[in-house]
Amino acid sequence: GFEHLMPAELSGGMIKRVGLARALALDAELLLLDEPTSGLDPVASELFVDLIAELRTTLGLTVALVTHDLDTLVDLCDRIAVLADRKLIVIGTLEEVVACDHPFIQSYFHGHRGGRLLDKGP
Repeated sequence: GFEHLMPAELSGGMIKRVGLARALALDAELLLLDEPTSGLDPVASELFVDLIAELRTTLGLTVALVTHDLDTLVDLCDRIAVLADRKLIVIGTLEEVVACDHPFIQSYFHGHRGGRLLDKGP
């Protein structure tokens, strides 16, 4: 087990899971996540996103998250709110958001990386 390790000895993924466990120990119905995959390597990031998705389904959690990571957004979000220049631009499903003609949306979601992810789909 890892219970004997000090926090500094834990990996980034372990630290994120401990934080998630602490929140869930309180029987939370709403989980707020700020950049949940930041600092994780691609494998750990995918495992953490899968864990959040599984917990959301099995526990009936509502998850609100802030992310710049389009993979996380596509994999976890049913509804999306996009902020730019301190203003709310659009709220909707992924399909509704990418259909928005705002220049920020067009640049962010239809650029090279965004276009590749949108082709992959949720």
